[in-house]
Order: sequence, then structure tokens, then C-alpha cells
Amino acid sequence: MNDLKVLGKEKVGQYEFTGIEGGFGEGKKAMLVKDIAAIHGTTIKRINEVINRNRKRFRNSIDLIDLKQVVQNDLFSDYGFTKAQWGNSNNIYLLSERGYAKLLKILEDDKAWEIYDELVDNYFNMRLAVKTDNKQILANKRLAIMEANAATRQANLMYKIAMGTSSKSIKERLLAKSAERMTGERFTPEATQEDYSAAEVGEMYGITAQKVGRIANELGLKADKPGQNKFGRWALSKSKYSNKEVLQWLYSKAGAEEIGKYVEGSKK
Repeated sequence: MNDLKVLGKEKVGQYEFTGIEGGFGEGKKAMLVKDIAAIHGTTIKRINEVINRNRKRFRNSIDLIDLKQVVQNDLFSDYGFTKAQWGNSNNIYLLSERGYAKLLKILEDDKAWEIYDELVDNYFNMRLAVKTDNKQILANKRLAIMEANAATRQANLMYKIAMGTSSKSIKERLLAKSAERMTGERFTPEATQEDYSAAEVGEMYGITAQKVGRIANELGLKADKPGQNKFGRWALSKSKYSNKEVLQWLYSKAGAEEIGKYVEGSKK
């Protein structure tokens, strides 16, 4: 892992944060979760929870680094932390440009993507532009970002249309199309597939529906919303407490069996 170097306070537009270089490759810039949270108007706790729930998606030393694991405890002030903040934190994540992009894909926030565009142009790639004096590199990067953003917006539009129609078959086709636009993978709704709710899976193994959900999250069984995989699919369902329809994860036979294996394993 390349040596980390704190560059000090940096400002891009209205956003101020701690500039950090290294860790993900020579000259590669990175951002602290605490700064990302401040820029996006949310809490460090929320961002950390999102990362930890999706930890399998983030690759160590490529997408993120936990500074608590690699930085000496007496260097906390170099990264803008107090001794108490450093000591009380379970994780202090540093994200690469790639890791930041993964985080935003999970957050699904159009405003967040706009902020990302600005940071990519004026922070992550600033050193590259200075070294090469090649504006085409940044232009190509920006085009790729714009295409990714367009795909995200199209997927969100199809999702909203799906949520607004009363036809279940149309909804599920649109949700599959939305997932395909987001991931690049083809999804085909399987109407004949036997599905099980969390409550039904819980009855199979003598646990609560909430416990089933927690196990599924821990095992990473659920696909991105909206979407499906061999363990199940997202489907529209009436909310228990209102007439509003919400997305619910339905388990396939394979998904139910994975829950069962976990439950049996925990008894041993």
C-alpha cells in the first residue's frame, strides 16, 4: 500500500475537506467518510452503516481503507480528528474515487451524483491534469460519469413509473428493466417461481421475520433495489400500516435454503 500523505485543507467550490493522497496508488487522492458525510449533509454514522451493511462490495486497499487498522493512534490529529473521536470510532474509513462511486450508487441520490461530478473534475483528477496537461483525459472521465448518471436517472424514472401503475405484471417488467439499466445485467421476472416472504421463511426455521431479514443482510443475499438474483427478488407489496405499496424482498427456494443453513450452523 502506498504511503498516505495528508495534504491539508482543500476546497472545491463550496466544499472544504481534508486532502489526502496515496493509499490507493501513487498520486491517487482519497476522501475521509467524515468529510463525505459533511459534504452530503448527513452523519458519519449513517455513511458507516451503509458501508458496513454492504461491506462485501468494498474491496480493501482498492475501494476503502480503515485508517484505524493502518495508522498509528498518535497520528489522529493529522487527519483532523480529536483523540476522543479517534478512540471512540470503530472504523475510520478512507475512500478512493472508485469507493466513493460505489457508495453513491448505494445511496441513489441525484444530488450526491452532482457533487461527485464536481469532486471528480476538481479533486480526484486535479493532479492527473497538472501532470499530463491533457484535458482530453478529464473530458473522457466526465463523459463516462455523465453516461453513468444518465443510466441511474433512467433507472430511477422506470422505477417511479413502475410504482405508479396498478398492473403487477407491468410493474415487475419495469422493475426488471430498471435493474438492467442500473447493473448492465439482464433480469427476467419469473412469474412461475415460488416465492417466500420473510415471515414464511421464518416459520420454516422457527425464527422471526426480522431475524430472517438480518441474516439475509449479513449474508448479502439481497440484490440491489430493484432487482433479483438466485436468492430471490424485489417485488411490490402493500404496506402493513397503509395503502402505500412498498418493495419487499421475496426469497426463492435457494434463498430460503441459505437462511436454513445459517440457522442450522448457528446451533452447532
